[in-house]
This record gives sequence, structure tokens and C-alpha cells, in this order.
Amino acid sequence: MPDSGLQEKTTPTHNEMILIIIAYLSALLVFATYSIGAMGLGWLPAPYAPLRVPLMCGAIAYVGGALYCFRAIYLNKCVYKRWDPDWHVWYFIRPLTSTIAGAVSYLFLKAGLLVLESSSNAGASEVGFFALAFIAGFNVDKFVAKIEEVAKAVWGIEKSRSAQVRTSEPSRLVDTVSTPSPPDTDRP
Repeated sequence: MPDSGLQEKTTPTHNEMILIIIAYLSALLVFATYSIGAMGLGWLPAPYAPLRVPLMCGAIAYVGGALYCFRAIYLNKCVYKRWDPDWHVWYFIRPLTSTIAGAVSYLFLKAGLLVLESSSNAGASEVGFFALAFIAGFNVDKFVAKIEEVAKAVWGIEKSRSAQVRTSEPSRLVDTVSTPSPPDTDRP
């Protein structure tokens, strides 16, 4: 006989889950925005000063990822009325992948494997790093595809299996930057 003191677990409704997702994204957005401002004002402790630009790239990429997620919520819930609870976890993980992509974009720019201009990245300013980080965070799929192209060209490393699956199904990919379709390119 079950203990009468224990209550059954209840799962949040769709609307409650959307509010949880929005609160999560907003809280991290406030943290990222504060971090960008603090680092921009030089508030980073001295031992971490050399990491200022890559940390800012990660935070700025989060802003791009949050924009992508907020837009996905708006479009999928309000415009197209096709909210799918199977994708709730995506809204929690996607901004983290954006942050990682932004930090990695710094690494590839600094190594000279990606260039901001057609000539060279020798005089690339921090703003260029931040712009690429935002784009990497906003469109992780395209950024990862570009990194895989660089890896193949420089080191001969073949694309990952997930990239090969994506390229074999081109009709499922949508360029969210150039078309007004919903931002769910990394959804099947």
C-alpha cells in the first residue's frame, strides 16, 4: 500500500513548461549580458584578463543562441501553432551549444583557420571576433558545418556521422538567416 504522505509526481503542462523555458533562457541572458558588460568594463579579475575575449565570445554567442530560441518559441507556439513537447530539452541544450560554438569560433579565428576578411585576420579587431561568435551562437548548424569543412581541408578529417546524415537529407535543412521560416533547422 503506498504511503499516503507521498504525492504523485506531476509533470508541468505545456504552458508551464514554456514559462520554465522562457525563465531559464531569460536568466541566462541576464547573466550573459551582465558578464559582457562586466568584462567590457574591465571587471574581470587580473589572472583571468587573458581570457576576456574568448569568455566574451562565449557570452555573446549565448545571446545569439537565446535569440534563436526565443524566436523558435514565438514562431512554433504563436505563429505556426506547432509546439512539440518532445523538443523541450532542445531549448535547454541549444543555448549551451551556442556558448560552446562562440568560444570555439575564437579559437579558430585566433589560429587563423577562419578569416574575417578575404586577405588576412592579422588586424582583426575584437568586434570581428564578437560578430563571428554571435553568428556561431545563432546558427550552430552552419558553424559546425564550416568547422568540419576547415578540418577536412586542413587535416583531412572527414565530416562527422551527424553531418553526413544532414547532408544526405538536404530537404530537411532550412537556412534560417536568409528565409523567414521557423528557426528549427536542427530539428528533424
